[in-house]
Amino acid sequence: MAVSIGRCLAADACLLILTLTFHHSHADNIVAGASTEEAPHRRFEYKYSFKGPHLSQTDGIIPFWVHSGNAIPSADQVRITPSLRSQKGSVWTKNTVNFDHWEAEVTFRVSGRGRMGADGLAIWFTTAQGLDGPVYGAADNWNGIGIFFDSFDNDGKKNNPAVLVVGNNGKLVYDHPNDGTTQALGTCLRDFRNKPYPVRAKITYYKKTLTVLINNGFTPDKDDYEFCTKVDNMIIPQEGYFGISAATGGLADDHDVLSFLTFRLTEPGQELPAPEAEMPKEEQDKYQEEFENFQQELDKKKEDYQKEHPEVQREPIEDMYESVNDREIRQVFEGQNQIHLEIKQLHRQLAMIVDEQNRYVSVVTDEISKRQLELRPCIKEGRFYSLHQANPVSMGTYETVQHFSEIQEHLHVVKRNIEHLITQKCPDPPKMPSCLDTIHFLVFVVIQSVLFFSYIVYKSQQEAAAKKFF
Repeated sequence: MAVSIGRCLAADACLLILTLTFHHSHADNIVAGASTEEAPHRRFEYKYSFKGPHLSQTDGIIPFWVHSGNAIPSADQVRITPSLRSQKGSVWTKNTVNFDHWEAEVTFRVSGRGRMGADGLAIWFTTAQGLDGPVYGAADNWNGIGIFFDSFDNDGKKNNPAVLVVGNNGKLVYDHPNDGTTQALGTCLRDFRNKPYPVRAKITYYKKTLTVLINNGFTPDKDDYEFCTKVDNMIIPQEGYFGISAATGGLADDHDVLSFLTFRLTEPGQELPAPEAEMPKEEQDKYQEEFENFQQELDKKKEDYQKEHPEVQREPIEDMYESVNDREIRQVFEGQNQIHLEIKQLHRQLAMIVDEQNRYVSVVTDEISKRQLELRPCIKEGRFYSLHQANPVSMGTYETVQHFSEIQEHLHVVKRNIEHLITQKCPDPPKMPSCLDTIHFLVFVVIQSVLFFSYIVYKSQQEAAAKKFF
């Protein structure tokens, strides 16, 4: 039985090692295949991105984005939903995206005090803005793709938190009871709640292949991604909107998005379209007209202000503000002035220290002179006395006098100890008692012999009783 169990354990260990080896080699093959292929050209698209520290304007609007529901924009992040029950929120791009290939890098944080969270966060690319709905705060029956970060286990299979890729052509209804596993095109198990660093997701759609990479939030390295899932031969709409949504249910988490960066991907060898060609001519004319109207209103306000304040009519308004060079010169002057003040403060402190030191030196000198007068009658050794009488100036330092006094004290101590040892007599050593007398030794031998013979008799009886069974 023991041999069979050992063989089973060895077989399980071998199977585990082979599985891990295959998984590692498969991941290496994916990375190697991606590295051998020439990487596409990336161009940052600011109209479909947001990032702190100046993420939103003073009125709470995110440039080129629209938010709805319980979303709360701030200077450094967008809180899609706060940690309250039954909350929904989302942010969507105002303009449609018409890239053939694209890549989105999303940095977010999901945090809560509970052991479990709900419901989750979703990243969208759909033909319409799903401003409100039952699917992680966005609309159902969407046409496009959704990447779901599901943190609540609806089906009770212990397969959450998880990341799912779900596509829809506008006709499917999301399968909430099964956590969308019946409709998922790709999935991976990743715990993205309450991490020390923000979690990062890189979603790439290139040549009809959707790839999802995840940074688990355990390291501040922005490029430390690991493979999550990949969907081949995937066709999504040519134009659509990027969006992020989140929702809470009976449980609640804070769903915060720190940045959403969008990149246009172009195959190597193809020229990128000119920035002017991205905007239609009609839209360019509309923006140009708005700019001209704004400029006219500004000039009119300047004229009205000059009429109401004739005393400042000749003073240009630019004089009220400093230029970049003036600000730099002012900062340099302020820095030099601060350094000068610090040096003056150090000089004052140094002068105080020097005065204090001089005072201490004078006090020590007076004390040394007093000690010299006190020590003259106390030193009775011939050499020290003659030295002191011959050259009292050479012993004028405090350290020399202190050293001689310490030597004299040590000599007196040694002398007293020697005299004390001479006067005392060494005591006689105590008599060593005998360890064992004759009577006790004989009694001990008799008792040991009795015990030995009793053990032999008992052992022989046990052997005789054991032989009856054979």
